[in-house]
Amino acid sequence: MIRRIEWTVIIFIVAAYLAIASQYAVRTPDWQAPDEPAHYNYVRQIVDEDRLPVLKMGDWQQEYQEQLKASGFDPALLDRLDSIEYEDHQPLLYYVLQAPIYALSDGDLITMRLFSVLLGAGVVICTWAVLWVCVPRYPYLALSGAGFVAFLPQHLSILGSVSNDALAELVVGLTLLASALYLGNSRRSAENNPAIPHHISPVVLGVLVGLALITKTTIYFLGGIAVLAVLLRWRREHWPWRLAARHLAAVLIPALLIGGMWWGRNLYMYGGLDIAGLQRHEEVTIGQLRRNTYVALECGGSTRVYLENFARTTFHSFWGQFGWMAVPMPQNIYRLLLLGVIIALAGVVPFVWRNHWPRQLSGPQRDILVIFGAVIVFVATAYGLYNLDFVQFQGRYLYPALIPLAFLIAIGLDGWMSLAENRFPALDWLPVTGMIGLALFAWYALDTYLVPNLPVW
Repeated sequence: MIRRIEWTVIIFIVAAYLAIASQYAVRTPDWQAPDEPAHYNYVRQIVDEDRLPVLKMGDWQQEYQEQLKASGFDPALLDRLDSIEYEDHQPLLYYVLQAPIYALSDGDLITMRLFSVLLGAGVVICTWAVLWVCVPRYPYLALSGAGFVAFLPQHLSILGSVSNDALAELVVGLTLLASALYLGNSRRSAENNPAIPHHISPVVLGVLVGLALITKTTIYFLGGIAVLAVLLRWRREHWPWRLAARHLAAVLIPALLIGGMWWGRNLYMYGGLDIAGLQRHEEVTIGQLRRNTYVALECGGSTRVYLENFARTTFHSFWGQFGWMAVPMPQNIYRLLLLGVIIALAGVVPFVWRNHWPRQLSGPQRDILVIFGAVIVFVATAYGLYNLDFVQFQGRYLYPALIPLAFLIAIGLDGWMSLAENRFPALDWLPVTGMIGLALFAWYALDTYLVPNLPVW
């Protein structure tokens, strides 16, 4: 009976996600999503020019791009839109997958956005699957986490645009799922669903890491996650070092074979040791705002003001700051969201206490939680380091860690419910129901803030 309810709820969540995300894709004005013209032009070059693009001087046009954003992408200024190509250094996988969509739809932007929406559905399903494998005794946690990922307003906005973020998050989700299965399921997971393998081959992890290497540089950390999974299992199962070496080789060899082909191409095109095209990107993107300049001009030289702006804008844009960061929501909305996050995170303590974690967890479950923690650390560190040089206070850069963050929110909300679970066991399912409220808020944000404040020509 419970399993039937779970399937019904996850199907409802995915269907609701598809409906709302499609509205974000259709109703967001053309090009009014971060970097969308540059991502679109990457695909255009593959199809129309029959080649993979190469980043070159002139692909970044600071003055023209600022004019476009300031005018709301006035059609009178779009005659040079196809010259915006500063994402041409990006790994190729998302754009190759988009190429048939572009060709069949004659380059229709909405159709290409809807392809990203479909990839996002995979992210929602992966979230549910990963969390269920991690803690099958608490199915409502997996559903709450999936609902959070599905209905976060800014996340919907990104997944409803032409951007390689959708595929990057899907690869992260698949890698976390493969890591959880590789580490081994809890006893109840194996008992309840014998179709799920107790372990999977490390080669699967290696292939997924290889796909990450040709998807987006912001998910290169998955190589470290896969190696960590091998090390954790080695420690727990007391392998001889030769067996551990075989598993590490099974991860690294396919990953390097897949990624190495792309890196070799970049070395040929960009020279030196520029395997990811990032050195060329820094040379081309002249005029990007740097941290030192921002602190001096916008913060009066104050590091404290800089850190406040960094934290505030990151939080706002994690939840919803639409368009090219030009359409925030009202301050009182962000205050309520901050209060909700504080309450949810505080609920982690009663959840851990009431459920006797980590003592009641199996070895594989504890290892999966270590993996979750490592993902958060990797992503947050990369975000912080990037902002030591550039000024990119965009919460969407934290989305590669969205599944572990959703897990924290889910257990925090359930923590408060668990205080009364002996009297009212059904309260555990209340946070799942609460995700309907988040879905309604996402629709409200689209209608009230995004659409009215972005011009439609």
